[in-house]
Amino acid sequence: MVYAVMILDLKLSGCRSLKEKRSILKPLLSKLHKEYNVSAAEVDKNDIWNETIIACALISNQKQAAESYLARIPDLLFKYFGEVEILSHSIQFI
Repeated sequence: MVYAVMILDLKLSGCRSLKEKRSILKPLLSKLHKEYNVSAAEVDKNDIWNETIIACALISNQKQAAESYLARIPDLLFKYFGEVEILSHSIQFI
């Protein structure tokens, strides 16, 4: 059994308040859960209105399958959330 976590460091263009940040993050996290069935949450930079760090986690039988599955997440962000810029991302296995 493999535990896989993708960490995404994101910049939110156009956000001028924490309220605007929440209005982007809430649908983004919901879409990640619905489309990929991953657990997703903001894990850092909570008080910075134009940046965030999101973690997406899943459990799989195979490391390769988990990595392939998580590697598709940035594509979803590009497709549905144009105001979100990915500064960096990484996949970690436990």
